[in-house]
Amino acid sequence: MSKDWSKLYKKYKGLWVALADDEQTVVGSGKTLKEAIREAEENGYNSPIFSRMPENLNAYVGSL
Repeated sequence: MSKDWSKLYKKYKGLWVALADDEQTVVGSGKTLKEAIREAEENGYNSPIFSRMPENLNAYVGSL
C-alpha cells in the first residue's frame, strides 16, 4: 500500500527524516543523515526508516 508523504514533504523538504515503523511518524530530522540519526536515537528510536525529502517535486511523463 502506498503512503501519502505530501505533508511530510511540505514540512521537511530538502531534509533527511527518520520515520517510525508506521512510515508516517517523524522521529528525527536534519540537514544531514547524521543529524537525523542522532535526533531519532535521542527520541528512543534505534532502527528507524530513513528517507531524504526532495527539494522540489518534478513529474516526468513520457517513455524511454
